[in-house]
Amino acid sequence: MDESTTALASAIGGRVKQERQSRGWTLDQLAEATGVSRRMVVNVEQGTTNPSVGTLLRISDALGVGLPALVETPRPKPVKVTRSGEGAALWTSAAGGRGVLVAGTQSPDVLELWDWTLGAGDGHASEAHAAGTKELLQVHSGSVTISVADETFVLEAGDAVSFPGDAAHSYTNPGIETARFSLAVFEPGVGTGHRSAAGDA
Repeated sequence: MDESTTALASAIGGRVKQERQSRGWTLDQLAEATGVSRRMVVNVEQGTTNPSVGTLLRISDALGVGLPALVETPRPKPVKVTRSGEGAALWTSAAGGRGVLVAGTQSPDVLELWDWTLGAGDGHASEAHAAGTKELLQVHSGSVTISVADETFVLEAGDAVSFPGDAAHSYTNPGIETARFSLAVFEPGVGTGHRSAAGDA
């Protein structure tokens, strides 16, 4: 991992540990609540791994805090500005792709704003998110193919789409030029029902 990735992994690990301990959960309880292995939970907390977005979503959902809370330090101010280049790069690819979380709200109704870049031939597959999740996407440059369940849509610069994020979906760039798009993800009721289930484990 490079320096910025290592720093991000360390910050995420510290937040996960803090949230887990504030609930009085053991590592095993968090692992069971998330469906993630205990070893992965340990690696995330120690900042020794660069977990997938899917893993981070499972952990944040189980803790009831939402993904933005894991990558941002808590701030008492109601307004948070993220300057260019300051977002959390939570996905990268060998083709130069990047998924950067640039802004987000706190639970229970979590809204995330992402800045995505896909290199030529690049793609990212996402498992189904929590029930009720919605996604909004607008292409800024290039061409992006969106697959949602059994449907596929080709979007060009300026095109937008909304779709249910609680179905498996993917974003791919079939073109020879870099594609860039903004993605908003709305996940309602984060943490509702998780705490009691994990606490009883």
